[in-house]
Amino acid sequence: MTRPAAIGYAAAIILVVTGAEALGADKSQYWLFNPTPDKLLREMTTDRPDITESPFTVDAGHVQFETTLVGYTRSPNQEHTVADEFDFFTTNMRIGITNSAEFDLVWQPYGTVRTRQEDPLRIFHQSGIGGLNLRAKFNLWGNDTYEKPGATALALLPFVSLPTDRHNGISPEFVAGGIIVPLAVKLSEKWEVAFNGGVAHLREDSESHYHTEYLASTSFSYEWSEKVGTYYEIAGRFNTENTQGDPVVLGTGVTYKVSKNFQLDAGVNIGLTRAADRINPFVGFSSRF
Repeated sequence: MTRPAAIGYAAAIILVVTGAEALGADKSQYWLFNPTPDKLLREMTTDRPDITESPFTVDAGHVQFETTLVGYTRSPNQEHTVADEFDFFTTNMRIGITNSAEFDLVWQPYGTVRTRQEDPLRIFHQSGIGGLNLRAKFNLWGNDTYEKPGATALALLPFVSLPTDRHNGISPEFVAGGIIVPLAVKLSEKWEVAFNGGVAHLREDSESHYHTEYLASTSFSYEWSEKVGTYYEIAGRFNTENTQGDPVVLGTGVTYKVSKNFQLDAGVNIGLTRAADRINPFVGFSSRF
């Protein structure tokens, strides 16, 4: 065996052993102020770019930022109006509390919306900060055992959404809350499927009242290589008070792993029903520290 081949073979053995060590290690002693060592970190998983949340948590004592650099949304016709909205740097800051629990803070620092009525002279502009979402994720199983085909992972994700400016057209006007149950199934070495089911108790605006909506989504993902992956998704909200029905969207996108702690992504959601946004393209990134 030549020296370069021997070095490559040894490196491959070290990588396999290190991965096995991370999967089989007891990490229950690690928490926010006693971080999981780098050699025991799980492979970075993200809750973006698809709508479907993952059941995996960030390792204890580590922080993961998942950011939309820029996103554009064209809303459907409602009362003869069209709305074009841009959001910038919406970020989900995920903080690993224990090996199976994390705390999330989601905030949109700036957004703009332009509402145009049938009369082209009647155009309204609004801008400002978005709402603040507080979330917690509790992995019930699968964090450190999601390796072989047939493996599953399940979590609970309660959340509450808080208004920051009730009248800027960007932030929600009222407090909302609910819970999502994320489930993932590893179908093969390349394919996996994730499901979300949930409920939300919310109020859309001053003309509506609090009611319960149901959330559902399914996302198939395929790993083309160690760096490149794609996803294909359908997601919807049901029992809404929208006069045009319930919104359902079809989404797809691509992810590119620059390193083990940094990932780029881009995607687009397309409305399938009259109540859904017509189109929503976006680009973003995720980084772990």
